[in-house]
Amino acid sequence: MKLKTPKSSFSTFFDKEIDIELSRLKKENLYRLLRTIDGPQSSKVKIKGKSFILLSSNNYLGLINHPYIKRKSADALKKYGTGSGSSRLISGNTALYDKLEKKIAAFKGCESSLVFSSGYAANVGTISALADKGDIIFSDELNHASIIDGSRLSGAKIFVYPHNDIEVLERSLKKSAKYKKRLIITDSIFSMDGDLADLPEIVRIAEKYNAILMVDDAHATGVLGKKGRGSAEYFNINGKIDVYMGTLSKAIGSVGGFICGSGKLTEYLINKSRSFIYSTGLPPAALAASLAAFEIIEKDLSFKERLWENVSFLKNGLDELGYDTMNTKTQIIPVLLKSEKRTLKAMNYLYEKGIFLPGIRPPTVPQGKSRLRATVMATHSKIDLEHVLDLFRKMKRVL
Repeated sequence: MKLKTPKSSFSTFFDKEIDIELSRLKKENLYRLLRTIDGPQSSKVKIKGKSFILLSSNNYLGLINHPYIKRKSADALKKYGTGSGSSRLISGNTALYDKLEKKIAAFKGCESSLVFSSGYAANVGTISALADKGDIIFSDELNHASIIDGSRLSGAKIFVYPHNDIEVLERSLKKSAKYKKRLIITDSIFSMDGDLADLPEIVRIAEKYNAILMVDDAHATGVLGKKGRGSAEYFNINGKIDVYMGTLSKAIGSVGGFICGSGKLTEYLINKSRSFIYSTGLPPAALAASLAAFEIIEKDLSFKERLWENVSFLKNGLDELGYDTMNTKTQIIPVLLKSEKRTLKAMNYLYEKGIFLPGIRPPTVPQGKSRLRATVMATHSKIDLEHVLDLFRKMKRVL
């Protein structure tokens, strides 16, 4: 006999509050739902048995389903088992961590690196460990949520400067001499707009005012620069970034985040970063996958080259159709539709036609800035992208 769980008056009240909020989200075109993908994350995926062109993945180089990476991951699974068993400071620090951190540091041109369980954990744990009361953080208004949350947790004063406004940043730094430490934190590629931070100018300002510079390179690692090493290589500012963050979950095709910098920095974070200290270590299979991905990226630039060919093809096509792709310079191509209703209509139209491209709405982006956020992969075929552009052409009639 199935037992009934009695409801308290509080839970009944809470259920009503949830119903009211869900109803509001649906009415305002802000309701979200999960789509379950069956099979590997590739340029095409299956959802409920139907084939879709995937145009919303951060698997930029298409490495998630690469045979060599899967084989190396499987080998690690057989050797080390399914999990790490504990936090890295207890007993979860497998030998693969040492290899991966040396590989990342060399790839990013830094003295040392430290791997976290996710990019979010890397940002939150690092910022909250580096900054404290009496310090000030200068943060671009379009920085990722993990930077915002880490800054709030730190207890430091936070100054949010207008997006990419170097003049305001410098004027504010001039007035900040009373603070003990000054941190400038910015994304290199902004995750919703796809544009780039003016890192050479930010480096100049950081040096001039003796500020610590932290750069979130999550969307640039494996993508930007002649050899895909990220924003420091792209802007030729190697050695100028004090705290260099990245992720293993996007172009690298695995999972995890990392911080690069001096040996003293990583030593400090091992002892002070709560998201590092109190998180279980990553599964060995994931570490092996990341190692294998870096090997491929270093040896074979064709993945990056194909990615940028596809980026150029899709962006130019959308521009010719009259869509507003904002100021994107990267593999993240926003299609600004402004209203939440229009964005939801476009998303549903494309979904019905076999394009998986979720709409981005508040609170992820500001009110009136809703958009489709297309992300290109190296593994998209020209035929697929031509089909996408054809559907965007037809969609103009229904929006």
